[in-house]
Amino acid sequence: MPEPGTTAVVIVLPDAAPLLDAAWRIDPALVRRGVPAHVSLLYPFVPQPALTGRDEEAVRSLAARFPAADLLLEEVVTASGFVAVGVPGLQPLVDAFRARWPGLRPYGGRFGARPAAHVTVAMGADDPAAAARVRAAIGSLLPLRTRAAAVQLVVQTEGGWQPRFTAPLGAGFPGPAGDASKRGEDAH
Repeated sequence: MPEPGTTAVVIVLPDAAPLLDAAWRIDPALVRRGVPAHVSLLYPFVPQPALTGRDEEAVRSLAARFPAADLLLEEVVTASGFVAVGVPGLQPLVDAFRARWPGLRPYGGRFGARPAAHVTVAMGADDPAAAARVRAAIGSLLPLRTRAAAVQLVVQTEGGWQPRFTAPLGAGFPGPAGDASKRGEDAH
């Protein structure tokens, strides 16, 4: 569990909640309850005591540069004790956040320099049989359509992760929610 004051920049994907629910039904210990289905853009982010208004404005500004996106989740990804669903449509946004704050190593460097955009479904699935059951359960729910509409800056508190603010994607684009389809661009 992260220390209070740890922050992260995430995109919450409520439509992906059934993936976490499926893993929880297999083994509740595999799912971080109280943490919604999300893609981490940058974790850990600037610690709360060092977080400045400039950092917050940079998050909002960067979010505004990317349009909201309709996503198709299709691929289950597994590693030792870890089951996730890849979200390649958000990789450019993830890469932009990492490039903006190059001194912050994603996941503290545990998963390499450029971990792929993903929704974590199960952690601590060290039993291969449990991991296989989770993989099968979530695989049966795919493909899954969802929409990325906003970025959240969240802070770990004694009571769990709490949103500090939400910044809409595409606020710098014309049209409702920065809808790229209105401009003939690809929203993925």
